[in-house]
Amino acid sequence: MSLLHQVALTFVKNIGPTLAKSLTAHFGGAEQIFKAPKGKLLKVPGIGEKTVSQLDFDVALKKAEQELKFIDKNGIDVIFYTDNRYPKRLKNCNDSPVLLYAKGNADLNAEHVVSIVGTRNATEYGKQLCRQLIEELQQLNVLVVSGLALGIDVAAHKECLKHNVPTVGVVGHGLDRMYPSQNRATADKMLENGGLLSEYPSGTMPDRENFPQRNRIVAGMADATIVVEAGIKGGALITAEIANSYNRDVFAFPGRLGDEYSEGCNFLIRNNKAQLLTCAADLAFSLGWEQGDTAKASIEQFILPFDLTQDESLIINLLRENKTPLAIDDLSIKTNMPTSKLAMNLLNMEMQGYIRGLPGKMYCLS
Repeated sequence: MSLLHQVALTFVKNIGPTLAKSLTAHFGGAEQIFKAPKGKLLKVPGIGEKTVSQLDFDVALKKAEQELKFIDKNGIDVIFYTDNRYPKRLKNCNDSPVLLYAKGNADLNAEHVVSIVGTRNATEYGKQLCRQLIEELQQLNVLVVSGLALGIDVAAHKECLKHNVPTVGVVGHGLDRMYPSQNRATADKMLENGGLLSEYPSGTMPDRENFPQRNRIVAGMADATIVVEAGIKGGALITAEIANSYNRDVFAFPGRLGDEYSEGCNFLIRNNKAQLLTCAADLAFSLGWEQGDTAKASIEQFILPFDLTQDESLIINLLRENKTPLAIDDLSIKTNMPTSKLAMNLLNMEMQGYIRGLPGKMYCLS
């Protein structure tokens, strides 16, 4: 029975996710690993005499039998990393878990996935940013992932529930408990449009060391990680660092200088570890999400504003024809306009909402 062996593989002493994947690839499945003779196990790269001598297959199988009883009783889905339902973005991360326990109905391979993270001590400013962000993300067919912690995490999950945006909470303990307990009602509602995810079997306590591990799933599952509000120390910055190590996009909302729970965001932006974010449109543009049918339709239906000056009409037409952002230097050349005069026109048009300024003095239609 392969499910038994897949679960048992996670209980085997001295076999972590990387080695478990190597063994599975070598033998063609979890069950074959348990049936392999010692000599064949030693031929697998990364496994030596000491590891083989300590393999406790029988103990692991007994633990797995108990876990399967819990799984069956509580309607938990087990997703092995070779399963098509396993999050494909996470699969590309070398330290991803070999197995996930899931509850709910989330599509873990949704077209667009973002992670939202932040401080446990969310301010009204942070909660308002969550509200605004989720309202805007609602239009983009997005799955929102967070860690179901107090503060920004649960604020994001609650806003998703309010706006019918699917959301997944990745927890740092077994699915037989909820930490913190005050988030249980939110977690239960999330099962109807999203769900819960954990790499930990039942009985696993929410120990401190589990949360950085949990953060790699939060970062690895998503196209981008958004830091809403964060201090200079804490899990949100760890998640951002992990996302950067996976070559994923990281975005952060800026905060006022001196605000304790904006220091982390400002640090990420200042050190080029995150792109500055002001709204979901910035995110969609950076990730190329608005280059689909909806964006094409909006370009085709674009109507030239009637109150533009001759110079402004020239700029609008250039941006419209180009269909990709143009730098101020390119615009200056194409319009044959001095940079100082062009800058005044661009500022005026941006204030009126006709165009949008992007990092690097690039401009596009709004």
